[in-house]
Amino acid sequence: MLCGFVILAAWLVYLDGVITQTFDGKKWAIPAKVYARPVELYSGLTIRAETLQAQLQRQGYQPVERISRPGTFSRAGNTFEVHVRGFLFPDGPQDAQTVRISISGNTLASLTNLGGQQIPVLRLDPQVMGGIYPASYEDRILVRLAEVPAALTKGLVTVEDRDFYEHWGVSPKGIARAMVTNIKAGGIIQGGSTLTQQLVKNFYLSNQRTFTRKVEEAFMSLLLEFHYSKNQILETYLNEVYLGQQGQRSVHGFALASQFYFARPLSELDLSKQALLVAIVKGPSYYNPRRYPERAKARRNLVLDMFEEHGIASASEVARAKRRSLGVVSKDRLQANAFPAYIDLVKRQLRQDYKNADLTSEGLRIFTNMDSIIQQQAQESVEKLTRVLDDKNGELEAAMVVTSSRTGEVQAIVGGRDAGFAGFNRALDASRPIGSLIKPAVYLAALSKPSRYTLATPIKDEPITLTEKNGREWTPKNYDRRSHGDVPLYLALAKSYNQATARLGLDVGLPGVIDTLETMGLSRSIQPYPSLLLGSLDLSPVEVAAMYQTLASGGYRLPLRSIDAVMDAYGQPLSQYSLSVEEAFPKAQVELINFALQRTMREGTGRSAYRVLRSSLRVAGKTGTTDDRRDSWFSGYSGDTLAVVWMGRDDNGPTKYSGSSGALRVWTDFMNKRPLQSLTPPVSPNVSFYSIDRTTGLLGGEECSDDISLPFIKGSQPLESAPCAVKSPVKGAVDWFKSLWD
Repeated sequence: MLCGFVILAAWLVYLDGVITQTFDGKKWAIPAKVYARPVELYSGLTIRAETLQAQLQRQGYQPVERISRPGTFSRAGNTFEVHVRGFLFPDGPQDAQTVRISISGNTLASLTNLGGQQIPVLRLDPQVMGGIYPASYEDRILVRLAEVPAALTKGLVTVEDRDFYEHWGVSPKGIARAMVTNIKAGGIIQGGSTLTQQLVKNFYLSNQRTFTRKVEEAFMSLLLEFHYSKNQILETYLNEVYLGQQGQRSVHGFALASQFYFARPLSELDLSKQALLVAIVKGPSYYNPRRYPERAKARRNLVLDMFEEHGIASASEVARAKRRSLGVVSKDRLQANAFPAYIDLVKRQLRQDYKNADLTSEGLRIFTNMDSIIQQQAQESVEKLTRVLDDKNGELEAAMVVTSSRTGEVQAIVGGRDAGFAGFNRALDASRPIGSLIKPAVYLAALSKPSRYTLATPIKDEPITLTEKNGREWTPKNYDRRSHGDVPLYLALAKSYNQATARLGLDVGLPGVIDTLETMGLSRSIQPYPSLLLGSLDLSPVEVAAMYQTLASGGYRLPLRSIDAVMDAYGQPLSQYSLSVEEAFPKAQVELINFALQRTMREGTGRSAYRVLRSSLRVAGKTGTTDDRRDSWFSGYSGDTLAVVWMGRDDNGPTKYSGSSGALRVWTDFMNKRPLQSLTPPVSPNVSFYSIDRTTGLLGGEECSDDISLPFIKGSQPLESAPCAVKSPVKGAVDWFKSLWD
């Protein structure tokens, strides 16, 4: 007996250590939560009423007749009343408040509180994009006991452990009551385990139903009750209990379950939804409201009856709650990581500063630069156009990267036509030949020598053959298989003439072109082969975006930034990812190349975009097409938005789309949804416009109808004049048909 007592005492000491060490330490590995940029509302904002309503609903705001609590909104025509949730932002807290939003046409006309006072700027609480999960894929949102609705906690105790506040971890009365109930029912319909025992089983033990495990569970429950208060145990249970499964991700705790089933915070649940969560505790699989709605509803109504029986809710409240639907959101709106391609970029940038264990266990709060509305619009354009253009049963794929032209903030990432699929991320990992997207670097290198090259300099578009180091001959040809003689430099870029570009690049020199690419932001090693001049370089869409960002920003190198700030689990700031700016090229030089790329959109390979975009909008861009049309590219930008699109097949097979007929259509569809700002014309003090004869590149005259006004760095403009060209009606008709063919 003495030996048995010693062994029992040692075992209890061991169990006591296990309990206190876990309970006093870090109980859970809390995944990092990733947030989108908050939607900012202000008078003058371009936004449609339907867009605002869709965004509110994506963030779990519930449409009601009259707003009464945070997370609700009402709409009458184009006027909204919204009870905005409070939120702790990196720059400080914002309290919950009620606002009235009036929209006229596509513009937010007024933003006031319900008292009529103007509000300069309002931020909605940011949309949760997803998380960065540990290997176990357990997920939870921690909540304090005081933050849980009183009816839910009282109801949970009533349904699961009526004697919770009276027993010491094990309830003989509860066991006896369960035995009687089960005998009467002829089967097991009620368990005798207390909440404390359930917590011990979930927290410390396995699900094996053995006598030894039940004894261990009982002793550990007694020890847990000895060390900790009832409220501490209940709070831990509320955060630990298993309530559902989404793929590999297991849903623990009532706060996360509220988001999982209803897409709204726990504090916003009405009585019927609180009762449903309590009902699910008995069996998350058996009472899964998405798979078995009738079964779940019957269990919920039984729980509501118990709420009424024990005075938690009145008879009228229960009757009203029973009439409500389950209110569970569809699977379409429910994704553990709703934007996997963007979160992929966030992870890669975070791992430069944080250990993986910190990201998956410390409950960090990651605030990103993803714009929820822009991301949604980008996904819609990619999904819609690939579906329309695909003629081979889903083989056509696409990817898109969208950034702010001014800041380099990454606003959207689409990794494939199925944007919600967390598979191969083509935006980051699909390195494909970029074709003519490289040409602006060739022409920018030339324009760095204004004494030799201007936008008007004639470039020979004639056949050229080179012998490479391996003895292979390289003979580039134009897309239309024709030569065009002497053409102005800007037009050679706008029309994307391969022969002219190869000649220009060889004249400038491959080292100069490579240096320009690196200055634009390209970080990978480049081999100096002549074929580089026509885009034999393999890049991913995000690398292309980093290069073109330098042009879109006016010559400033801006590293692409997906993250704005990082806070710890307690709301304390850890990191702020501020804007980094470095001048890469003289402003005047970039203004010239941007002008040429605007001409690409007006009279070159990008001109079909203006069948959709408004004619007054000034945008710049470049198409790219590789051999056999295996890759269709387009990179283009306005004054505020840069977007890069790739389209092709994962198996590198040929398609029937060039840059103009494929990727440009996706880009145009997306940009047409945005309230874009035009690019500004050249404004540098040492840049002036001159009228130039298109044929000779010499100075023209105002009376010459076929001349074009081009910008020049002062001192580089032509000094000679050319007479006006007289064009016959027949030649004019021939040129018109030729332009259609081009």
